[in-house]
Amino acid sequence: MQDAYFLYHSIGQYPGKADDLARAMAEFATFWGAPDDGQWAEILPRRAAFIDRWRDIINAPEGSLTTCENVTQGLHMLMTALPEEKLKGKRVLVAGDCFPSNHFLLTKLQERLGFTLDTVSLRQGANWVEDEDFLKSWGPDVAVALLTWVSSTTSHRIDLPSLVAHGREMGSLIGVDITQAAGLLPFDVSDPEIDFTISTSLKWMCGTPGAGILHAAPRLIAESSPELRGWFSQPDPFNWALDKFELAPDIRRFDNGTPGCVAAIASLPAMDWHAAQDTAAILAQNRRHTARIIEGVDDLGLDLITPRNEAARGGSIMIRLPDRPASEAVAALREDGIATDGRGNILRLSPGVITSDAGVEAALEAMARLRLGSVQTSAARG
Repeated sequence: MQDAYFLYHSIGQYPGKADDLARAMAEFATFWGAPDDGQWAEILPRRAAFIDRWRDIINAPEGSLTTCENVTQGLHMLMTALPEEKLKGKRVLVAGDCFPSNHFLLTKLQERLGFTLDTVSLRQGANWVEDEDFLKSWGPDVAVALLTWVSSTTSHRIDLPSLVAHGREMGSLIGVDITQAAGLLPFDVSDPEIDFTISTSLKWMCGTPGAGILHAAPRLIAESSPELRGWFSQPDPFNWALDKFELAPDIRRFDNGTPGCVAAIASLPAMDWHAAQDTAAILAQNRRHTARIIEGVDDLGLDLITPRNEAARGGSIMIRLPDRPASEAVAALREDGIATDGRGNILRLSPGVITSDAGVEAALEAMARLRLGSVQTSAARG
């Protein structure tokens, strides 16, 4: 069932994606494989178009957004470019339900950059870090606070305006990982004003792996000195004078050697598709489907670990299974043509643009059969 697709927290699909992707890659093969000198005249404008699409999505100023491979790499690029005095002897604050990959990186970087990584814990029995607890841990000694806009494990959405307002009072740099909601929920880097943003073109954006982005506010760019640099870090990449290197005045200083453009080119059709959509209608469809899933989860007596309040969640619904690893449920649902995934005993469902009302009902009916089978098995054992 193509319309029973619930993986918008992971990859993301849209109608015609396979054909668009094949066309983009065929075009790339044609001009990149031509025995002439026209390759860069084709590839760099496509990368620029990808950047401009992302700028429009998050309302980023010109010269403030560039490409990277993924959110972890984007975070590394930013953190290692900060002045030493910004970080040394201070704290970097993250939530215990942040994207683990970012945490892995910061755990190691603190050794070299001289900061202390402070991870705000979840309350006992809680599913996500409460904003109140994050605020309590956020003092003036916090150099950087990395906020996870929407959690990948619960779909909990933070109160971004209140957190940013507090961070401004503390004098901290504020970064936001918007990966789990970019392209579905509206996001504006100037409202509230943040210092840097990291994301991927997967999930609701429906792009390809390797097409990450880093946005940095102009004032932060001006004081950043990336350690990873190269010919594309300059105002003029074709400057070959070894004694005349200087960093570009804008986000280009975060570029380095020859840019990896293939992922941006492969993702551009998805970005173009997204730009042509009624995003309010896509969100309304998601809200209708997630509300129905919550209703069905309640009917099944399963443990919902996503906030019920629509304003406090992203576009996913996460369910804790009481008696089996989620992988078993994922495999059983796959046999019915229903695409989901899980983490531990958490089943994750994210309906998007190709998910239909019938697909939602099919998923709930399949989950009901799984739940009934579980009860019957337990009764038989008893």
